Amino acid sequence: MTGETRGEVDGEPATQPSAHATEAAESSDPVDTAASAEPDEATVADAHVGAGLLDEDMGPSSAMAHLYRGEVHRMKFWRERLDRTTNWAVIVIAALLTWAFSSPSNPHYIVLVGVAMLTVFLVIESRRYRGYDIWRTRVRAIQSNVWSYGLDPDAGLDDERWRERLSRDYRTPTLKITAEEAAAHRLRRVYLPLFGVLLAAWTIRITAFSTDGWVETAAIGLIPGGVVVGAVAAFYLGAVVVACRPRTWHATGELRTEDLRKER
Repeated sequence: MTGETRGEVDGEPATQPSAHATEAAESSDPVDTAASAEPDEATVADAHVGAGLLDEDMGPSSAMAHLYRGEVHRMKFWRERLDRTTNWAVIVIAALLTWAFSSPSNPHYIVLVGVAMLTVFLVIESRRYRGYDIWRTRVRAIQSNVWSYGLDPDAGLDDERWRERLSRDYRTPTLKITAEEAAAHRLRRVYLPLFGVLLAAWTIRITAFSTDGWVETAAIGLIPGGVVVGAVAAFYLGAVVVACRPRTWHATGELRTEDLRKER
């Protein structure tokens, strides 16, 4: 005979569970289920936190403004790195020329050492210019497709797929120009005139301070003067070809002569 039967036989009511205990038992499972489901929902929400941040239907938002400001800061930083290299190149050239012309007994080839050092600076600055072009390309994309379009919507967009291209560039940043094109940019802007100064200084050094013919004076140790002159001429011819040969420019935002002369 069970306890419930005995309680009824003895005239005592069977023991029933309290209402509080019943509510606790009923509410225990749903709490655990909700708690276990919360991390999954939070994870999904975090994964899509950028959705709708820069919707096509919305105007330039604060998020876009902060993005643009950050890209401008990066571009400015790399621009300053370019200026630093140029400043060092000018300082080194000035020091070498000062020493080369301080005494007639100083060797002329110190000017050619300056040409070699200037070439090293050109290589370094070309590499930095390729990095600078990454950030400048992004800034130009935002300027031409967001701010200019916001100021004058009637002009339309420069690139209908700019959002796709910019998104792909953020996912996998890539260099936009070749090393040869970067060197051509820096030669045109800075280094070709500097190389010209060194060439003029070297020519004056081997002609004005020579007792023999200028070709013999151009000799360096056992290397004949004709070989030295030929090597210098070949180097400068190569620099002019790299700087001036016809090409399709891939760098964006360059202010070339035809751009400055364009009539509005």
